[in-house]
Amino acid sequence: MSVLLQIGRRPAEPPTAGPPPGLAAETKVFRSAYGAHLFVADGSRVYDLREETAARLEQWTAVPHDLAADTELARALGLPLWGGVDAPPLRINGTPAEVPPLSSLSLNVMQACNLSCGHCYADEGRFGGTARAMSRSTALAAVDRLLAEAAPGADVVVGFMGGEPLLARDLVHAVVDHATRAGAATGHPVRFSLTTNLTTVQPQDARLFAEHPFTVSVSLDGDRAGHDALRRTRGGGSAYDRLRAGLEVLRLHGRPRHLAARVSVTPRTQRLLDVLEHGISLGFDEVGFAAVVSAPDPAFEINYDAFAGFLDRMLECGRTALREVTAGRHYPFGNFHTALHQLHRGSHRPYPCGAGAGYLSASAQGGLYACHRLVGDPAFAMGSVADGPDTLAREEHLARSHVDRMRPCQSCWARYLCGGGCYHEVSRRGRPGCDYIRGWLDFCLRAYVEVAEAMPGFFEQSPGPDVISDPTTVAR
Repeated sequence: MSVLLQIGRRPAEPPTAGPPPGLAAETKVFRSAYGAHLFVADGSRVYDLREETAARLEQWTAVPHDLAADTELARALGLPLWGGVDAPPLRINGTPAEVPPLSSLSLNVMQACNLSCGHCYADEGRFGGTARAMSRSTALAAVDRLLAEAAPGADVVVGFMGGEPLLARDLVHAVVDHATRAGAATGHPVRFSLTTNLTTVQPQDARLFAEHPFTVSVSLDGDRAGHDALRRTRGGGSAYDRLRAGLEVLRLHGRPRHLAARVSVTPRTQRLLDVLEHGISLGFDEVGFAAVVSAPDPAFEINYDAFAGFLDRMLECGRTALREVTAGRHYPFGNFHTALHQLHRGSHRPYPCGAGAGYLSASAQGGLYACHRLVGDPAFAMGSVADGPDTLAREEHLARSHVDRMRPCQSCWARYLCGGGCYHEVSRRGRPGCDYIRGWLDFCLRAYVEVAEAMPGFFEQSPGPDVISDPTTVAR
């Protein structure tokens, strides 16, 4: 068997103790235009396979076997796994990660919104309570807390969330000024992210975004008819027209370093390819989709039965992106690019994101929570701005959330790419989208090989989505 691409580019982590999972959980056979391949979950590695070996593995993993039999087959086939050739030490098992230094903090500066959207997980920013605004003292103290908790010299990200954060315009500007000066004093480069409906942006906001390292994520739900069907303005008028006016403000007065469109997919969303291409036509640097799994009104949720249709529509977008990219044309479909760059980096993790680890979110009242989607949830409370992060709560969170300790996650080949699913969604709706996730990643594995073969310099020329956008890549 010859190695096609060993895509874990970073040094291997120290080996950990514990038995490996079986072949069905550790490997995935897939095919591209270039033949058969093997995906190895631990380390996100991809190899060429002879077709007869691929067929034998598919037949073998279709039924359960004990670990001894799996190990013997791995050795017989020369697979790069336990007992096989060139097998690296295990990178991940059930050992929880240690609590890292804080590196990102989002501020819910305005827990209120000027729009009324039935699918908003944040209940118009109120999180099931009443509208609140963060005080200046709390916001500046939160920035100081982030800098105090960060590793020496590390980059940090300050995010602005809501509700609609630009309803607290003066506070946002004050925080950026304070964070920039304080970060320079402590030796921490500071970047910023902001999620907005873009209906209230002003020239001074655009200049702020352009003058500082900002990623701005804009909630977009389609063309005028599709967007207005899901996003209602108070007092009438078109939310879409106001969004377009906001884009014009950015064009005239200053564009952020990265301008992304985030589409919250509901059963009422238009054809995804049409929405994607409309977003691209508006000039966004990236357009991405997120299924609404948990909403105040269940009519807006993508449930188990609807995920099959969602996958079909996502694959239509993916095939279009694959065709465009392999032809050498720019096509900023965020979900596609994110997945391919993660595979190229060899990304593999036992958690879905940094929530409760390097990333926390501050409520308007100064409480710290695992993420912006979990503000107000006592099960994910993790300290306060005043007293600092609760290390014990974070340790317990990382211990119980390790994907290898979850069922059915521990038996899934995609677990180190998925990480077990969004904490907010799983805590409220379980995991209705597992088949969708596997279907999408199966396509992305094929696409990765085909892009790497057709466009050898693609991953060096295109750095991929900036990690600054990570705290706000959610459905809202």
